[in-house]
Amino acid sequence: MKTGRLFWKFFFAFWLALLLAGSAVGGAMWWHQQSERERLEAERDPLLAGSPRATVAVSAAAAVLGHGGLPALRGMLAEWTGERAPRLFVVDETGAEVFGRPLGAGVLAGARARAASDDPRRAARLVTAPDGQRFVLFVPAERSDGMADFRRDRPPVVPGMGEPAARGGPRPMFARHGPPPPPSPWPAIAVGLVASVVFSALLAWYLARPIRNLRWAFGAVADGHLDTRVGPLMGARRDEIADLGGDFDRMARQVQSLVGAQRRLLHDVSHELRSPLARLQAAIGLVRQDPARLEATLERIEREAGRLDELVGQLLTLARLDAGTRDGRVEPIELMDLAAAIADDAAFEAQARGRALDFNGQGEAEAVGHVELLQRAFENVIRNAVKYTAEGTRVDVTAAVADGVFTLRVADRGPGVPAADLEAIFEPFYRSSNGQAAGGFGLGLAIARRAMAAHGGTIRAVNRAGGGLVVEVTLPLAAAMQK
Repeated sequence: MKTGRLFWKFFFAFWLALLLAGSAVGGAMWWHQQSERERLEAERDPLLAGSPRATVAVSAAAAVLGHGGLPALRGMLAEWTGERAPRLFVVDETGAEVFGRPLGAGVLAGARARAASDDPRRAARLVTAPDGQRFVLFVPAERSDGMADFRRDRPPVVPGMGEPAARGGPRPMFARHGPPPPPSPWPAIAVGLVASVVFSALLAWYLARPIRNLRWAFGAVADGHLDTRVGPLMGARRDEIADLGGDFDRMARQVQSLVGAQRRLLHDVSHELRSPLARLQAAIGLVRQDPARLEATLERIEREAGRLDELVGQLLTLARLDAGTRDGRVEPIELMDLAAAIADDAAFEAQARGRALDFNGQGEAEAVGHVELLQRAFENVIRNAVKYTAEGTRVDVTAAVADGVFTLRVADRGPGVPAADLEAIFEPFYRSSNGQAAGGFGLGLAIARRAMAAHGGTIRAVNRAGGGLVVEVTLPLAAAMQK
């Protein structure tokens, strides 16, 4: 199965939601582990703080005291304000805290031991000032105060032992609080729920918005607004839904074109029928007024009836071609012989009108198709050229076969067609851009184009150099064989 662009959007959005949820859960677990690590560190040594913030503070104070002396340190500590500022203690060699704060002996002993061991995990440092005095710098644990420090001079009681642990000996890690509790599953559940809700909401919005636009467009077209388009509403989308919008726009344009052509056809048909009917009524009125003109009037009525019959026949042919039905059965046909026969008949008519027609055909073009449709298409093109070429000029008809394609080229020396109307002449009841009728009913070339399209061929027109029109018909023989 071929995956589309919409699949990849869902795929990346799904994994993005998973990554965000995983990152949030991982962050929560990391913070939990950090807090447990600090708690365990505090259990191992409840007298001194072991957080990175306390260690950095002691290192900075040690550097200032070692280079600038006690006055510089006092100035730096004076700038440390706020609840988050570390509680730094500075003790000289006599055991006195330089700021006069009370300090338990156990805390001081632990700080000196840690400072002497140069343990980087504890915020304790032994520093020599420029005047030679030695100080111990450390940050006590957050739970330590004057009274707590003295209480901690006694070693904690090990649960289940009944006796205090030996002073200075190793202390069990979970002596005071027991093993750490497992992390709560509720943060992970909450993060997953929020991520799924957000992802579902974005996905629903992403899909529902263009679908609502399509639904509105379908309703507008159903109400008769055939100029409705959804392409501008899709924006920069490039997926299957945008392709569906493009297909809808193409459908709407085609329907609009067909409905417009149908309306024009009805208008033109009513106009073309009205003229001969009006002449028939006029002829009937004349014969009633003057019965002596009966013979001439009957000839007029017969001529108009013939025009009506021809018009109705062409309209029926055009309607059948538009509906996809074909006249006659499919049978073998030699296109070169067909074109030559039609050109020979047209040359006879052209000679009677003071014009000439020259046919030049080479090769064989055997195909299978609807003979009547192809004959009518060739005849309409060639006779149309004979009709419009100027008196005393020649129509050049050339037929050839190359690469499995039959080409019929008909060139006249008539007035030509405005460049803007070169495509319009193949529409039913064509009228030139100046509003004048092109002559006849304007259905010949329209039938020719639909007949060629029914056999997979094409027909086009270009203005001829020096004046006139060139109509070129191309018919792939393989396509004709398939019909």
